[in-house]
Amino acid sequence: MKILAIVLNYKTPDMTLDAVRAAQKALASIRGGYRIDVVDNDSGDGSHEQLLEACAAWDDVEYLQTGHNGGFGSGNNYAIRRALESDDPPEFIYILNSDAFPAEDAVEELLAFLESHSHVGIAGSAIHGVDGEPHLTAFRFPSFTSEVLGGFQLGALQRLLPEREVPIQPMPKRTQRVDWLAGASMMIRREVLEQVGLFDETFFLYFEETDLCRRASLRGWSCWYVVESQVAHIGHGSTGLKDKSKPMPKYWFDSRRHYFRKNHGRAYTWAANTAHAIGLATFKARSGIQGKPDHNPSGFWSDFVRYNFVENPP
Repeated sequence: MKILAIVLNYKTPDMTLDAVRAAQKALASIRGGYRIDVVDNDSGDGSHEQLLEACAAWDDVEYLQTGHNGGFGSGNNYAIRRALESDDPPEFIYILNSDAFPAEDAVEELLAFLESHSHVGIAGSAIHGVDGEPHLTAFRFPSFTSEVLGGFQLGALQRLLPEREVPIQPMPKRTQRVDWLAGASMMIRREVLEQVGLFDETFFLYFEETDLCRRASLRGWSCWYVVESQVAHIGHGSTGLKDKSKPMPKYWFDSRRHYFRKNHGRAYTWAANTAHAIGLATFKARSGIQGKPDHNPSGFWSDFVRYNFVENPP
């Protein structure tokens, strides 16, 4: 099999089926065979029955039920592991969010790029909103410096060190190498997963694709942002994180902490956390004095301190 496409569902069955239909159109021209695995992370909202019935009507789609909600990496690993252990393992694995809708040539563009660049292990699409506005989906790896920049949010510092910020801005207008990509539309070479392993399931949600791309990079596999592959994305369809009036969920802080500790150690993590917390406090005070808007989620500074220093001391 050439490509295994995976669409992970959690309480968004109608949108998931729309993503599957878009994926079918984008995969129709692929030579070498493909399959779409629809994976439900034990939604418990009627998704199971709806997806089971809908997928049964398609010859190119299989429905899988994980039986528990282990998060993004766990759900995708469920399908990946099953496929890699089969008699016909895929050459490439295509991860597609349930709220992402590839253009008809989007998957073909990713495949063509990977097949013509043998040193590239992971390729991701250019993501835009349904309104056509580009989403920030091409990134640099997080670091101590990026935590300083993200905390203080000082224009002077950001202009001085733009190459150290995590999001690449403005978004690339040409295909280029990046550190990591959002997992909304990502194609991974099978050899990468065989060498570095699957998604780290300690991450419930967020930072799992960052970690995977970093492990691939350390083994010599580069990651590329392919602008020719265009995908429309609603964004946070299952999480609701667009609403900044709500606090950031604890699992985001857990994932961030695990990423830093795993890849940089406890001392580095403590230093990055301290710099970020001081920066956030400074920004919060400055915003109050100057009357500038604070675009951080509700209670972000207090939650950051609580989850990184009080409940999880260094």
